[in-house]
Amino acid sequence: MADGRIVRYAEREHHVRETWVKAMEARLVREELKKCYRGEGVNHMQNCKELADRYVLMIRENAIKGFITVDKQ
Repeated sequence: MADGRIVRYAEREHHVRETWVKAMEARLVREELKKCYRGEGVNHMQNCKELADRYVLMIRENAIKGFITVDKQ
C-alpha cells in the first residue's frame, strides 16, 4: 500500500514538473512576442504572426492542471 502511494506521488510530481516546464516555455514565447510587438510597431500583425500563433497553441495545449486532476486519470 505504501509503495503504491510512493509511486503515485512520484508520477504526480513528474507530471506537475513537466507541466510547469511547458508553462515556462509559453512564458518565454510570450516575452518574445511582446518584444516583437514593440519592435515592429504598425507591422506587428504581419511580422509577429508566427509567434502569436505559436503562443496561442502553447496556451491551449499546455494548460496547467492540478494534481487532483492528474490523480483521477
